[in-house]
Amino acid sequence: MVPAPVLVLVEPRDIVNIATAVRVAKNFGLEEVRLVRPHEFDAWRIEGIAHNTGDMLSRARLVDSLDEALADCVWSCALTARERRAKRTVLRPRQAVEELGLRAADGPVAFVAGREDKGLTNEELDRCHALVTIPTNPGYRSLNLAQAICVLAYESWLARTGQGQPLKPPRHRADAATADQHERLFADWERTLWAIDFFKTRQPDFVMRSMRELLFRADLDGREATLLRAIALETVRFLDRKGVPVQAPPPPTPDPGA
Repeated sequence: MVPAPVLVLVEPRDIVNIATAVRVAKNFGLEEVRLVRPHEFDAWRIEGIAHNTGDMLSRARLVDSLDEALADCVWSCALTARERRAKRTVLRPRQAVEELGLRAADGPVAFVAGREDKGLTNEELDRCHALVTIPTNPGYRSLNLAQAICVLAYESWLARTGQGQPLKPPRHRADAATADQHERLFADWERTLWAIDFFKTRQPDFVMRSMRELLFRADLDGREATLLRAIALETVRFLDRKGVPVQAPPPPTPDPGA
């Protein structure tokens, strides 16, 4: 597996934001968090907010400068929402995590998030190889610190491991419905619709063609086809038990080409 990037937080002020960032880091397999001059850091309180993150907190490093946080890193990128006049490499999250994955072969890599209110200074951005901007509503660009970290951490997880993970299959998988099951289902539902006088003001051929299309799009498995057929059959039986006159479908029209 490609090594996970380091998460670097620069001067975070709110302990809740730190806790949320740590939780997101663990959710998406980041193994190390480094904090540059946090306004407050209380591991006990943070774990009380972000449960079961004691292992992350035991590895967390508190440092005095961004230079110290990035000293062993071979590549880093900084989260920012602001446009820059200077010519800089600006990436979208997916591009950024692809680059992080490539560079991780050479040593530790990191992504850096700044203060909740002001983000990162120009000097701090200069310490990073690239900038990462998350596309948002132009009229309201700024994301919450933990939200921005979550986007990048999620993309990192997909790039490193997630894309190849299949969704969990149904506990009891059924075979696809056969053509014979479909035709029996359509026939029984046509009979049921005649029984409830559904075709009184509707064209039977048009309705049944729409029913076919609807159920084909549903991509029924065998159990589902059997269930729907049972509903149709039981509807007619119920009407019969209640003594309700049931209209039978007309006999099929002979094919003139036969």
